[in-house]
Amino acid sequence: MSWDISLVDPNTGKTLNADKPHGMTGGTYSPGNTEMWLNITWNYSKYYYAVFDGDKGIKSISGMIGKDSIPVLKAAIGKLGGDRHPDYWKATEGNARAALEHLLVMAKICPDGVWEVD
Repeated sequence: MSWDISLVDPNTGKTLNADKPHGMTGGTYSPGNTEMWLNITWNYSKYYYAVFDGDKGIKSISGMIGKDSIPVLKAAIGKLGGDRHPDYWKATEGNARAALEHLLVMAKICPDGVWEVD
């Protein structure tokens, strides 16, 4: 299980794109990807429920404007340790944090996009 998280155009609902490939990876990866989309494993859910609204976890950002999510993402990142493990699938605070750091970069690239979390 996983989440597909995207920044979409508020008018068309289409996933936004960066000007150049961003290299951010998650549960799936497409070389040369420019889409403001990240797949994040459900393995990190216990951390997200702890640092976001307990009832929604990572879905707390769904529907938020990118720029409005920046302080929310920064706060969540600040609550997680940096023990990143080379195995993406291993549920560590650092791996969960790294995924949120990618989302933060996306929010800065497309601040007027709207988060869609499926």
